[in-house]
Amino acid sequence: MVMNSVQWIAAIVIVLSAIKMLVLLIKPSAWMGMAKSVWAKPKTMKVVALILGAIVLYYLDAAGISIVTILAVTAFVALLLMVGLADEVPYFMKKYDDLAKSGGIWKKYWLYALIWVVLLLWGAKVLWM
Repeated sequence: MVMNSVQWIAAIVIVLSAIKMLVLLIKPSAWMGMAKSVWAKPKTMKVVALILGAIVLYYLDAAGISIVTILAVTAFVALLLMVGLADEVPYFMKKYDDLAKSGGIWKKYWLYALIWVVLLLWGAKVLWM
Protein backbone atom coordinates (compact mmCIF):
# COMPACT_ATOMS: atom_id res chain seq x y z
CA MET A 1 0.00 0.00 0.00
CA VAL A 2 1.31 3.41 -0.97
CA MET A 3 0.60 6.04 1.67
CA ASN A 4 0.15 9.74 1.09
CA SER A 5 1.67 12.45 3.30
CA VAL A 6 -1.36 12.68 5.61
CA GLN A 7 -1.34 8.92 6.12
CA TRP A 8 2.40 9.04 6.90
CA ILE A 9 1.82 11.75 9.50
CA ALA A 10 -0.95 9.67 11.08
CA ALA A 11 1.22 6.52 10.99
CA ILE A 12 4.05 8.33 12.78
CA VAL A 13 1.63 9.56 15.47
CA ILE A 14 0.19 6.06 15.88
CA VAL A 15 3.57 4.31 16.14
CA LEU A 16 5.16 6.86 18.48
CA SER A 17 2.05 6.98 20.68
CA ALA A 18 1.86 3.19 20.89
CA ILE A 19 5.54 3.00 21.86
CA LYS A 20 5.03 5.68 24.51
CA MET A 21 2.00 3.92 26.00
CA LEU A 22 3.72 0.53 26.05
CA VAL A 23 6.85 1.90 27.69
CA LEU A 24 4.75 3.82 30.25
CA LEU A 25 2.83 0.62 30.96
CA ILE A 26 5.93 -1.57 31.30
CA LYS A 27 8.56 0.78 32.72
CA PRO A 28 7.45 4.40 33.31
CA SER A 29 10.86 5.41 34.68
CA ALA A 30 12.46 4.57 31.32
CA TRP A 31 10.06 6.89 29.52
CA MET A 32 10.56 9.65 32.06
CA GLY A 33 14.34 9.35 31.76
CA MET A 34 14.13 9.67 27.99
CA ALA A 35 11.66 12.56 28.23
CA LYS A 36 13.89 14.44 30.67
CA SER A 37 16.87 14.10 28.36
CA VAL A 38 14.87 15.20 25.31
CA TRP A 39 13.43 18.21 27.15
CA ALA A 40 16.74 19.14 28.82
CA LYS A 41 17.20 21.86 26.19
CA PRO A 42 13.80 23.58 25.85
CA LYS A 43 15.04 26.16 23.33
CA THR A 44 16.25 23.39 21.04
CA MET A 45 12.92 21.58 21.45
CA LYS A 46 11.05 24.77 20.53
CA VAL A 47 13.05 25.11 17.32
CA VAL A 48 12.62 21.43 16.44
CA ALA A 49 8.87 21.56 17.19
CA LEU A 50 8.46 24.76 15.16
CA ILE A 51 10.25 23.23 12.17
CA LEU A 52 8.27 19.96 12.42
CA GLY A 53 5.04 21.91 12.86
CA ALA A 54 5.77 23.94 9.73
CA ILE A 55 6.54 20.75 7.79
CA VAL A 56 3.32 19.06 8.96
CA LEU A 57 1.27 22.19 8.16
CA TYR A 58 2.87 22.35 4.70
CA TYR A 59 1.98 18.72 3.95
CA LEU A 60 -1.55 19.07 5.31
CA ASP A 61 -2.10 22.15 3.16
CA ALA A 62 -0.52 20.44 0.12
CA ALA A 63 -2.88 17.49 0.64
CA GLY A 64 -5.83 19.86 0.29
CA ILE A 65 -6.78 20.02 3.96
CA SER A 66 -7.98 23.55 4.62
CA ILE A 67 -6.83 25.69 7.53
CA VAL A 68 -10.46 25.66 8.70
CA THR A 69 -10.36 21.87 8.99
CA ILE A 70 -6.98 22.02 10.71
CA LEU A 71 -8.35 24.53 13.25
CA ALA A 72 -11.43 22.38 13.84
CA VAL A 73 -9.21 19.35 14.52
CA THR A 74 -7.14 21.58 16.80
CA ALA A 75 -10.30 22.21 18.84
CA PHE A 76 -10.78 18.46 19.23
CA VAL A 77 -7.16 17.91 20.28
CA ALA A 78 -7.30 20.87 22.68
CA LEU A 79 -10.33 19.35 24.37
CA LEU A 80 -8.51 16.02 24.76
CA LEU A 81 -5.52 17.86 26.21
CA MET A 82 -7.84 19.57 28.68
CA VAL A 83 -8.90 16.16 29.97
CA GLY A 84 -5.29 15.11 30.45
CA LEU A 85 -4.09 18.39 31.96
CA ALA A 86 -7.10 19.28 34.13
CA ASP A 87 -5.40 18.15 37.33
CA GLU A 88 -2.34 20.30 36.52
CA VAL A 89 -4.30 23.55 36.11
CA PRO A 90 -3.50 24.94 39.60
CA TYR A 91 0.24 24.71 38.86
CA PHE A 92 -0.13 26.35 35.44
CA MET A 93 -2.49 29.06 36.72
CA LYS A 94 -0.01 30.09 39.40
CA LYS A 95 2.82 30.22 36.89
CA TYR A 96 0.86 32.26 34.32
CA ASP A 97 -0.65 34.49 36.98
CA ASP A 98 2.87 35.37 38.15
CA LEU A 99 3.92 36.00 34.54
CA ALA A 100 0.89 38.20 33.90
CA LYS A 101 1.50 40.23 37.06
CA SER A 102 5.12 40.84 36.10
CA GLY A 103 4.15 41.79 32.55
CA GLY A 104 6.29 39.00 31.14
CA ILE A 105 3.68 36.83 29.48
CA TRP A 106 3.91 38.50 26.07
CA LYS A 107 7.69 38.79 26.29
CA LYS A 108 7.98 35.07 26.95
CA TYR A 109 5.32 33.85 24.49
CA TRP A 110 5.43 36.41 21.67
CA LEU A 111 6.43 33.91 18.96
CA TYR A 112 3.83 31.38 20.06
CA ALA A 113 1.15 34.10 20.11
CA LEU A 114 2.25 35.40 16.70
CA ILE A 115 1.96 31.92 15.18
CA TRP A 116 -1.57 31.59 16.59
CA VAL A 117 -2.56 35.05 15.29
CA VAL A 118 -1.34 34.12 11.80
CA LEU A 119 -3.20 30.78 11.85
CA LEU A 120 -6.39 32.41 13.17
CA LEU A 121 -6.27 35.21 10.60
CA TRP A 122 -5.67 32.65 7.85
CA GLY A 123 -8.67 30.65 9.07
CA ALA A 124 -10.86 33.77 9.34
CA LYS A 125 -9.86 34.82 5.81
CA VAL A 126 -10.85 31.42 4.43
CA LEU A 127 -14.16 31.41 6.36
CA TRP A 128 -15.35 34.97 5.85
CA MET A 129 -13.52 36.58 2.93
